Order: sequence, then structure tokens, then C-alpha cells
Amino acid sequence: MRLDRFLGNQPCLNRRDARLLLALGQVRVDGQVIRDGHVDVREFSRIELDGKVLQPGRAARYFMLHKPAGVVSATCHEQHRTVLDLLDEPDRQDLHLAGRLDLGTTGLLLLTNDGHWSRRITHPRHKLAKVYYVETAEPIDEEYIETFARGLYFAFEDLITQPAHLELLGSRSARLTLFEGRYHQVKRMFGHFRNRVLRLHRESMGPLQLEPELAPGHYRALTQEEVQLI
Repeated sequence: MRLDRFLGNQPCLNRRDARLLLALGQVRVDGQVIRDGHVDVREFSRIELDGKVLQPGRAARYFMLHKPAGVVSATCHEQHRTVLDLLDEPDRQDLHLAGRLDLGTTGLLLLTNDGHWSRRITHPRHKLAKVYYVETAEPIDEEYIETFARGLYFAFEDLITQPAHLELLGSRSARLTLFEGRYHQVKRMFGHFRNRVLRLHRESMGPLQLEPELAPGHYRALTQEEVQLI
């Protein structure tokens, strides 16, 4: 939201008042005097008017989690532990998932309370690369590479998947890079060849890679540098 709009929405203030207060230097955002009403403010911004706090702001939080198998990518579930149950954090219920993983899938999962940031990860238009390590029941050959690169038709959604990159690592293992996140997409892609996925592990999302030292079920806060990569 623009700062002038935020001020204009306050009781006993209007847009005209907001412009005057800004011009007089009576508005501070995160401790800095702001005179430009077009500045974008969010729920994390501390906003003060002539020393009075209009919005205290709150800390933006970002976490990298190594999701183990058997844990649900959800904030609550009646039958299984959820990824939030793995976090020893205050107000963890305020966090949400920036992308999900199936129950049996392991690997990188990102959690945050910053909706703008998570949408940059999950919205299809950003085409953020997601890299998976895959092991299958049957051999994988060169035909998979060409088919995945062309895209597959998914009748349920009535669409063709975006081109995906497949790198063969062994007779039954590969590394797959996707630029979207359809329902059970990896399993459905290999299912096109009637080849069952036995193991699926997400290694990275965009520039963020799962830290090798992070054991399954463990997590850590992202650095500010890592947050700004997205």
C-alpha cells in the first residue's frame, strides 16, 4: 500500500492531510523521515506520525526446512505431523509455506510470514526453477528428455506442461528441473512412461539450495542475502 493511502485511511486524516504531513517531514517509516507518499509500506513497516506510532510493524521471517518423508506440507492436519510441528518458533502459526511437497517427498521447503516474497516463489509467471533428484522403478532413457522438453498434456487441467530439463544420472536416477508446480507433477510426468517414482527429493528452488549439513526435520533462518535473492 502507498504511504499516502495508508495515512489517508487513518481516523481523522484524509489524503490532503497526508500530503501536508509528509511535506512537513512529520512521517517516519522504519525510523526514516519520508516525504514521498508513493513509498510502498507493508505490515512489516513501522510507521510514526509526529512521534505517535500508527503501525508498530513486525519482523519478517524466512526459514529453510529439510522436509522428511511422512510429514505433511500444511499448517494443520488431523492424521499426520505437519512441517509447522518441526519448528520451535514463537507464533509459528503465522508462517505459511512457499510451495509444497507431497507426503513422501523430501527436501527443501521454504516458510515465511511474507506473502509478497512467497508469491514471487510460487506464481507461475516468475518461472522459478525447482530442481528434484528422482529415482524410479524402471530405467530412464533419452526419450524422457525429449518428451519432458516438449511438454506433456495433463487432461485434468487441460494444459501442456512447461518445458522441463531432465539430466540422466544413472539407469534409474535423474535430476529434473521444473518451472511450475502442478499437482503430483513429477510422478505424473514419469507416469506417462508407466515408470513409478520411488524417491523424490527437492534440491533447490531458484537460487536457494538445500544446505547439505541440514538434516531431515531440521531448519534454519535464511540470511538477509538469501532472502534478497528471490
